[in-house]
Amino acid sequence: MKFEKIGRNFLNYLDYLGGISALFTFSFVEIILSRFRGDKAGRKLIRDIIKKQILFTGYDALSIISVIALSLGFVIIIQTVTLMNFGVERMIGSILNAVILRELGPILTAIIIIGRSGTAIATEIGNMKVNHEIEALESMGIDTMRFVVFPRIVGGMISVTALTVYFSFVGIVGGFLVASFSLTIPFTKFFSIIFSTMEINDILIALIKSVVFGGIISTLSVYYGFKVNMSSTEVPQAVTKAVVSSLIFTFVFDGIVTAMFYL
Repeated sequence: MKFEKIGRNFLNYLDYLGGISALFTFSFVEIILSRFRGDKAGRKLIRDIIKKQILFTGYDALSIISVIALSLGFVIIIQTVTLMNFGVERMIGSILNAVILRELGPILTAIIIIGRSGTAIATEIGNMKVNHEIEALESMGIDTMRFVVFPRIVGGMISVTALTVYFSFVGIVGGFLVASFSLTIPFTKFFSIIFSTMEINDILIALIKSVVFGGIISTLSVYYGFKVNMSSTEVPQAVTKAVVSSLIFTFVFDGIVTAMFYL
């Protein structure tokens, strides 16, 4: 019985992963197929939805991203510059690149988007299911994969990537400017140290993480939104599951990518 339960749980987990993968894959397949159908009006509508998703997920999150990036940058820069007192200037750039660019920039941006936009997407689609809006769209022949799923996934991926770049820039540059009142290190020397230690791998890892994080968050949020049946009480449960799953997948992927590049 114990092995039977383990096997059943394993199959359920495979089914879960298959559902998420299918949602992500088929949304892109539908877009590719639509290009061969010559549906220009549909593509324009999809672009408009993507723009709105980017506006909400990306632009509207700039204020909170700025505050967190500045605060983090200030603390880390103050702490790392003190290493100069111990004659280890060459380590400052490596520490800042590793902490802000490679690790905390992508992961903190993802956490902010999970709490802010992931919950909103899951709630929105969950309410659409409860209010029979999804059924109404499908009854009118509107492909929900193209007009509901795809724009939110793409918008999330673009937004998280752009916000990660912004977070890293504000964390390093803004953090230094805020901390400059108490620092004696020249601006040019500080950034020459950073750029001399920055490698292509650092930038590549940050971009890979941010793109995948955006895909994970938006796909899981949409997935759990669609799992809602016809009861409004299921919406908060779906939102909670979306948040928890997004956090787990994000941290697991973060560890895998870091291990692949640096172990």
